[in-house]
Amino acid sequence: MYHDHNIAVIIPALNEEQSISRVLQALPSYLDRVIVADNGSTDSTASLARQAGAEVISEPQRGYGAACLRAIAELDEATDIIVFLDGDYSDYPEETILLIDQIVFGGHEVVIGSRMIKDDARRHLTPAARFGNWLSTWLIRLFWRYRFTDLGPFRAVTYQALQRLNMQDRDFGWTVELQIKAAKLGLDATEVAVSYRPRIGRSKISGTVTGSVKAGLKILYLIFRELGRR
Repeated sequence: MYHDHNIAVIIPALNEEQSISRVLQALPSYLDRVIVADNGSTDSTASLARQAGAEVISEPQRGYGAACLRAIAELDEATDIIVFLDGDYSDYPEETILLIDQIVFGGHEVVIGSRMIKDDARRHLTPAARFGNWLSTWLIRLFWRYRFTDLGPFRAVTYQALQRLNMQDRDFGWTVELQIKAAKLGLDATEVAVSYRPRIGRSKISGTVTGSVKAGLKILYLIFRELGRR
């Protein structure tokens, strides 16, 4: 519990045995629930997460969004704030408080941890990721007048806002879907600068040309699909 707010952290993870323990050990102690959504790992990710004290739930269907949705299904109205971060140790778990405080004290409903604000964080992103972030957030600003700089996975949202968002995407489009829907609903959204470092292990998306192309196309598809919807 943090200032009378019940806080859950969701960590989608696929074959992150090299990093998951470090992520969990770096999380603040005031968190009420820490859920690792094991997305079909074939290594010891799940067992190491349990040893570190996390709740582990299984979502064998591969996909970042699928893992997030499975973990969200474990929550109820006792939860006030949900934080999402990656299991590869590229985010700084101890910075969770930066996002939470924007909700607890700032009154925001959605908080995106932006890796694009600080120079030492931005330089660890691949050129393709930097360009993709710029293009996607520029289109969101153009179409919905909401200013973001990043589609980063480190984010926090109130439970009530998350229910209103009615998230659906089960793979690459999860992050942009959340931000677009927040803009369309007129939610109180903001960004906060976060730190970033090279991940441990190889990225399932930006680590391959095919993964980067698929993610980029899916993000653009979702942007224009939502543009065509009321």
